[in-house]
Amino acid sequence: MKPEQLEELLRYRIQQAHETLEEAQILLDASAVRGTVNRAYYAMFYALLALLATKQLGTSRHSGALSLFDREFVKPGLFPPEFSRSLHWAFERRQAHDYGEMIPLDREVPQETLDAAVEFVAAIE
Repeated sequence: MKPEQLEELLRYRIQQAHETLEEAQILLDASAVRGTVNRAYYAMFYALLALLATKQLGTSRHSGALSLFDREFVKPGLFPPEFSRSLHWAFERRQAHDYGEMIPLDREVPQETLDAAVEFVAAIE
């Protein structure tokens, strides 16, 4: 990929992350728990895709992207382990709320997920 193409891709992914954070906030304000968790996680995921692109890395699976983040950025000390934990936690919450049956809706989870997403996106940016 040419440097200008990479730069364009990075801008696009970070823009996606910011737009998705805005969507998460709108859903949180409307007390839409499942949607907030979903959009907050996806904001993190889009930022992660931008970060992976800086090393010409990618994957078609969310779990693969999380593993690449841990291997390429957390293990070498480029990002603290707390970011890995928050990313994995958001992924698990999103999975549970999107696909789980009869998941109790904890009103603190969406705010915590959104807060983690804001911090994660800012750190990657």
